[in-house]
Amino acid sequence: MKYLCLVYLSPEHWNSAPDEACFACSQEMTASGHFITGTPLHPVHTATTVRVRNGRPTVTDGPFAETKEALAGFYLIEARDLNEAIQLASKIPPAKYGSIEIRPTRELNVAPQKSDPQKLAAAAAP
Repeated sequence: MKYLCLVYLSPEHWNSAPDEACFACSQEMTASGHFITGTPLHPVHTATTVRVRNGRPTVTDGPFAETKEALAGFYLIEARDLNEAIQLASKIPPAKYGSIEIRPTRELNVAPQKSDPQKLAAAAAP
């Protein structure tokens, strides 16, 4: 099962976990077959929030909500179950300075689409 590990840090701890430590963690998870992808984020003051109301988008500088901790990055992992996901998340370096929220992912619930050979060929053309 796939789990999204959301890394939350307060502004004063934003750079507390060195990039090298986070990279090493992802390399260890890759070697064990658990790491799918992940990336750090720029600080929250660089955020832009988009909302669509009545069919019209509005754009606001800044985060969606004011909080003590902000989303600092994520790791998408493959784990047998929640217990294994917790064990893996506890090794993510920023967990020492902030928190890691673990959430199972889900597949979109949509009907399978029939393949249209003409559309596939058009999409593949340069």
